[in-house]
Amino acid sequence: MDLSIFQIDAFTNRIFGGNPAAIVPLEEWIPDALMQSIAAENNLAETAFFVRGTEGYELRWFTPTVEVDLCGHATLATAHLIFSRYEPTSDRVRFLSKSGWLEVTRAGDRLALDFPSRPPVACAAPPQLAAALGGQPVDVLAARDYLVVLKTAAAVRALKPDMEKLATLDKFAVIVTAPGEDCDFVSRFFAPSQGIPEDPVTGSAHCTLIPYWSQRLGLRSLFARQVSARGGELWCEDRDDRVLIAGQAVLYLQGMIHV
Repeated sequence: MDLSIFQIDAFTNRIFGGNPAAIVPLEEWIPDALMQSIAAENNLAETAFFVRGTEGYELRWFTPTVEVDLCGHATLATAHLIFSRYEPTSDRVRFLSKSGWLEVTRAGDRLALDFPSRPPVACAAPPQLAAALGGQPVDVLAARDYLVVLKTAAAVRALKPDMEKLATLDKFAVIVTAPGEDCDFVSRFFAPSQGIPEDPVTGSAHCTLIPYWSQRLGLRSLFARQVSARGGELWCEDRDDRVLIAGQAVLYLQGMIHV
């Protein structure tokens, strides 16, 4: 079987920035085990697979080790591919996913994701969390992921977590955040137990970051940076039970895989 494959850098306007995602368009679904093997072979944070449906597209995402229920950067990358290659005159694309219907619309030179909000709530910090991060948090909250708040953007950038210790935590991942200097807030995202030591730019994390910072700063619209080595920029909006996450994307690679 020959399958097309594309690699697109999301939440950036330049190649080698943002978060790379692989996208594999399908005529019909192939076995789950094969999709997982393709994702493991790609060895990127996420590989997205999509199939055209009657009301939009069905979309699924795989890390190198597991299928996930929500992924922002691979959804942005998939929408970029559809708008540029399959539906160049469209301004909106809808995806049916494990998190329900997701919509992506054109917003000038950006694409805006309409995602569910996942507000965090205060929680007791696991004893190993501070040791795993190498610093004492100002605050710890949780939704799908732990949300760890530090004092400064510099502290977030300087983190060198112990990935083995992080992998023992009982949440999907750990988001670390702080107020920004040239933006409203910064973050980093670590998910070693899911096969992703550090994700360069994480749309799904902003489902939790946006409601937190919107409430803390009293702002509905926010500009965020994910301060990984590759870095990324996200234009965000709090819409109560939904969030908008906008960014840019660029094609890096296209080819064929043989399975």
